[in-house]
This record gives sequence, structure tokens and C-alpha cells, in this order.
Amino acid sequence: MKKPEVAIVMGSDSDWPLVKATTEILDKFGVGYDVRVISAHRTPDIAARFARSAARSGIKVIIGAAGGAAHLSGVIAAHTCLPVIGIPVQGGAVGGLDALLATLQMPAGIPVATVTLGSAGPVNAAVLAAQILAVSNDSLRRKLIKYKAALKQKVVKGNAKVRANLPGKGKR
Repeated sequence: MKKPEVAIVMGSDSDWPLVKATTEILDKFGVGYDVRVISAHRTPDIAARFARSAARSGIKVIIGAAGGAAHLSGVIAAHTCLPVIGIPVQGGAVGGLDALLATLQMPAGIPVATVTLGSAGPVNAAVLAAQILAVSNDSLRRKLIKYKAALKQKVVKGNAKVRANLPGKGKR
């Protein structure tokens, strides 16, 4: 197991089915990670202690996922100088809008890079974490270049498939 460079924290274990995609992408890039359940509201002392000690343990990027009031990423960011990426978790009475706004509406000096709601959020959080690490890791940068090229090819193949199935006059 690679030494963790990314910490993934979530406010509840119920967030795991969504957040699991983050670990799958990090595995694809060969990036080591640590996963924890830490609540900004129910375990605030643990959240602060974790954030303050993360850099000393070798963590370079923290990904935080939370729904509802979604204060986890902001609390973590308030206690560390490491980059923090927030994943707002969809659900609740307003479909995740509360989590999205709580994650991205941070005061000056406490940035949280916020990704989208839904299944793309955890993927984008992992890719962004890898991109941050790739600034000083050429091997990881090359993996990201291949990953992005594969995304492009998927679109090119999808375009060809759709165009091949257009009825009569739609083909060009």
C-alpha cells in the first residue's frame, strides 16, 4: 500500500457509496490515500485535530465530503494550510443545494475547492487531487495526460457511434 498523500474524510458512513468512486480513481493513478468518517458537528475536536496533524503525517491534499449543512470541508480548511477539496453530498430537503452552498461559500482566506453534486463530484475531486500532486510528480502527470487522452477518445468514439446511427438525411 502506497503511503497516503490524500486524506478522504466524510461526515457520515452513509456518504461512502458516493465517496468510494474517489478511491477508485486514486487507485487508478496509484495515489495512496486514507479514509475516515469525521463529523464537523458531532466530532469537532477530532476534525480539528485531524486537520492540524494531516501535513505531519504526509498528507498533501484533503478531500472532504458532507451533505446537509456540509461544514466538514470548511472546518478542515480552517485548521490546515493543505489544499482542501469539498464534495457536496446530494440529498435532504433541497436536493443537496444546501450542501453545495455550504461547501463553496467560504470566508476569505479559508478556501475550499468545490466540485459538483452527484456522481461526477467524487471523480472530479480525485482528479483534482491528482493534478495538485502532479505539480511535483512527473510520473503522475504522465498518468493524467493518458487519462485525459482516454476521455477524449471516449467522446470521439461516442460521436462516431451516434453519427453512424443517424437516420438518412441526418448523416453527413
